[in-house]
Amino acid sequence: MIFNNDLGENIFMGRLFGTDGVRGEANIGLTPEMAYRLGRAATIYFGAGAAGQPVILIGRDTRLSGQLFETALASGICSAGGKAILAGIIPTPAIAYLARKLHAKAGIVISASHNPFHDNGIKFFGGDGYKLPDAVEDELEKLVHKLEEKDDLYRPTGADIGTLEYHHDLAKDYIDFVRSTANERFDGMKIVLDCANGAAYEVMPSILRSLGAELIVINDRPDGININANCGSTHLQPLQHAVLEHHADLGIAHDGDADRCLCVDEQGQVLDGDHILVMCALEMMHQGRLKDNTVVTTVMANIGFHKALRQAGGLVEITRVGDRYVLEDMLANGYCLGGEQSGHIIFTDFSTTGDGPVTALQVLSSIKRSGKKPSELSALMKSYPQLLVNVKVASKDGWQENTAIQAAIEKGNEELGENGRILVRSSGTEPLIRVMAEGPDQVELERICRSIADIVRQEQG
Repeated sequence: MIFNNDLGENIFMGRLFGTDGVRGEANIGLTPEMAYRLGRAATIYFGAGAAGQPVILIGRDTRLSGQLFETALASGICSAGGKAILAGIIPTPAIAYLARKLHAKAGIVISASHNPFHDNGIKFFGGDGYKLPDAVEDELEKLVHKLEEKDDLYRPTGADIGTLEYHHDLAKDYIDFVRSTANERFDGMKIVLDCANGAAYEVMPSILRSLGAELIVINDRPDGININANCGSTHLQPLQHAVLEHHADLGIAHDGDADRCLCVDEQGQVLDGDHILVMCALEMMHQGRLKDNTVVTTVMANIGFHKALRQAGGLVEITRVGDRYVLEDMLANGYCLGGEQSGHIIFTDFSTTGDGPVTALQVLSSIKRSGKKPSELSALMKSYPQLLVNVKVASKDGWQENTAIQAAIEKGNEELGENGRILVRSSGTEPLIRVMAEGPDQVELERICRSIADIVRQEQG
């Protein structure tokens, strides 16, 4: 929730950090004043006990408001005696990588990922390149609220005031790193790349061309407003059309901050995160590189994904929705491959977070080594139809204990049997209960899914 204080500033009530940083409409839901406090709070928190200036790295995507928040964050960092290093327009996973390489105290990304341009966000990585745990976000939030009430925290003067440095050349370090993760060259492969008019628009074409690919690039002309606009990983139709038009071997799509990767095969069919995980898992199993032959994914993974892994002798570890929960499970158990249907794929052998460019190179390497067409590899997994109905409710509380709702879910599962399933969950951000049905028959799914949704609406609406 957001309200205005006496100065007309937007103040956050409830938890400041969402599932992936702080987000809101630029200059309304997320203000430069808030960005300043976040930069100041981060420097005070991460710089505690540090010798010399604590270094904090900042990167951004191509949104119009990116420079607004970049300047505000840097001012907050300098006001607390830190050194702000501005990497400019660069993918989110690059900041995770560079924070480790530069031994920074933290990395900050200014991006709202796949959201439209008028939104923006601020998300943090620790100096180890991992997203912050909830406990650290809570500490930062306490500092931010203290700064809102009365800013009497550390404020250096004279020679101790912080500094700012521009290092837009850091993108080259990330390019070199991503290239090092590919064991193959891609000479003779024709690839269409959709950069979503986002953070990958310079980095990714450079990487693919340096590895020999014949490249057709689309949506690589960002103007601050066209990021994610009918393009990228959330709008795959332009990429599908371009792949067929150019008779390409593969299409690759990123989102605005390039932590996602989805693909299109040579026939124009979409390869979502489930397909990518299957392709990469089988390749890693063949090489003996997949620990316990296990892949980590969320409850939203398609039934076809589970069947394909099981048939190949693999195992699946299931978490709640969110790439941070996938990563938590991977780190706790030492697994090296995990991800989501949306295209957040994590290879812990290489990265500390979802990395779109790294994922793209792993997919291309798997195709190259197999000697098969992408459509042949994607056929290893049969996608079952999924139907999702969002039910607006008066209250999300208590639906799990509601006997009528549970009876409807149980009946639906009985009707679908082993070839289908029902998944009901409440939204984390909206007054919605989501009813998802999955199975081989679309008509049957619609009937079952809407029957359950009607009961939910009746009981909770």
